[in-house]
Amino acid sequence: MTEKDTYTVTFFQPHPVKIEVHKGRDLLSAAVAAGVYINSSCGGDGVCGRCKVIIKKGEIRTEPSGRISMQEREKGYVLACQTTVHSDVKVEVPAESRLDLDKISEQDAKLLRLKGMYSQAVDVDKGKGVIEEDLFTHSPLATKLYLKLTPPSLTDTVSDLERLYREIRKTRDIPIMQTGLTNIKRLGRLLRESDWEVTVLLGKRNGTVEIVSVEPGDTSEKNYGIALDIGTTTVSGQLVNLNTKEVLGTKATHNKQVSFGSDVITRIVYATESGGLEKLHHAIIDNINAIIQELVKEHNIDLSDINGVMCAGNTTMAHLVLRVDPKFIRREPYVSTANFVPVIRAQEAGIKVNPRGLLSCVPGVSTYVGGDITAGVLACGLNRADKLTMLIDVGTNGEIVLGNREWMVSCAASAGPAFEGSGVKCGMRATAGAIQRVEISKPGKVKVTTIGKAKPRGICGSGYIDCLAELFSKGIIGRNGKFVKGKEFVLVPEKRADVDYDIVITEADIENLKRSKGAIYAAAAILLKKLNLEFKDIEQFYIAGGFGTYLDIDKAVTIGLLPDLERKKFSFIGNSSLVGSREILLSYEAKVEAEKIARKMTYIELSVEPAYMDEYVSALFFPHTDLNRFPSIR
Repeated sequence: MTEKDTYTVTFFQPHPVKIEVHKGRDLLSAAVAAGVYINSSCGGDGVCGRCKVIIKKGEIRTEPSGRISMQEREKGYVLACQTTVHSDVKVEVPAESRLDLDKISEQDAKLLRLKGMYSQAVDVDKGKGVIEEDLFTHSPLATKLYLKLTPPSLTDTVSDLERLYREIRKTRDIPIMQTGLTNIKRLGRLLRESDWEVTVLLGKRNGTVEIVSVEPGDTSEKNYGIALDIGTTTVSGQLVNLNTKEVLGTKATHNKQVSFGSDVITRIVYATESGGLEKLHHAIIDNINAIIQELVKEHNIDLSDINGVMCAGNTTMAHLVLRVDPKFIRREPYVSTANFVPVIRAQEAGIKVNPRGLLSCVPGVSTYVGGDITAGVLACGLNRADKLTMLIDVGTNGEIVLGNREWMVSCAASAGPAFEGSGVKCGMRATAGAIQRVEISKPGKVKVTTIGKAKPRGICGSGYIDCLAELFSKGIIGRNGKFVKGKEFVLVPEKRADVDYDIVITEADIENLKRSKGAIYAAAAILLKKLNLEFKDIEQFYIAGGFGTYLDIDKAVTIGLLPDLERKKFSFIGNSSLVGSREILLSYEAKVEAEKIARKMTYIELSVEPAYMDEYVSALFFPHTDLNRFPSIR
């Protein structure tokens, strides 16, 4: 009898999912292949300890880990990334290890139409509303045009293609126009069978206008596009009527690539491994296609009527969407393969829309300041501002832009995933059950507020900021982040939680969070110092990202994440990357403006700035080593 080469692994989360795997395969990669997404921030190196699963049955081999306590080991806990399969195995994925990849609530997907682009900030909650008062001329990535052509005659014998061009130019000033051989081959029969009444789909592609497709009859009303924000942690998408500019709906989900690492550096490293790039690419494309599928189904739209996709994301995410090797981003001198990517067929990247539909990426600035920041600057109007303005996009990477209509300078700080709910003991992303507000009246008297008013499951970024500020202001931790007594603080006891353990914040968590806030503050301070400016010189301060949706400004200042400025200077602008992506999808003028922004913006690489480390170390206290910088806290 020969030993089996493959075995069945059944994951319970809580519903069973089965997959056949080869002997010796690790459980984390088996879970990803099965569509079961498990928390993992280290890319499978066994150091983050977040991919804990429980072996219910079967023979496995596992590496011992200090991340598994003795009590957990007795219950069958192992790290999925360090455990290999050697028989049919049944695995339970506990609640704390599951990635919530369902859509994010409408509250989390809330978007703002921003001052600077519009006459007033208009809340487009629930992703509804028609965009008016445009700064840019309506000229979408893909345009449909219904035509009634004059049939040829003995006195009008121009070719079918020239006849089509001639009719288009009667209403459109398009000096350069082209089309593909596929359209030319079927044009003659199509024009005659449709009685010379057709709809052309025009696409703006790399400085020219392309006839993307020709359809019989009048289909001009069926023209839709997708705007995307591809974040390291979250992927958001909007369905837009390209004819009317109406936003039909918004969806957001968590980036499935987190199973391979929580930050871009870990993913770049993973991409260099055998098959790594393909896995990362397919994970993000699965995200995008799932969002599109949900939107078209919900609004009863044919997938073939999605004719344009606009994608904004950091430089690494853009490379992975396009299946371009990102390894040179992290190698000195830190150069990306492309910051300005030509418009391509969406199908080339694996995005399932109209097979001839177009995909455009918002241009980036550098290796660590990508198209998401370009889109954010466009959305908040920093590039048109007279006032000195700073934009901070708080996330796994903290990107910062300083400037106005005359000049712009940018940098990026590796803030880490702590404020995204990763790398901290009870951290989670901003979904239902996440603690987002914390009030401590006295030790042992804690009031928490959760997203969706659900039973507490963990703590998200804004909850951690509240918690740190409360612990510090109540004297429970010192300026160095150490507890006056003990090593952790219980926010929610097990009996009141939706998980089978106490929800706590530990000294190790505080250390991680302290480093994240220090990195962001120090980056902003260095950017100002390079230009002989100070925080007090900033007249307008924008905070972008889903992180800012729940942020308490006073508490963010209390811990030293944000500078101690007049509170009226701060504005939370939500997902500015998605707003900008949508505007560029709807207007060629906006696309040109975005290209100007990306070319105009100067990038400063902090890793070669000697003063950055000194500034960073000084920021590793609450609120800062220099209390004169925080007079309201002092």
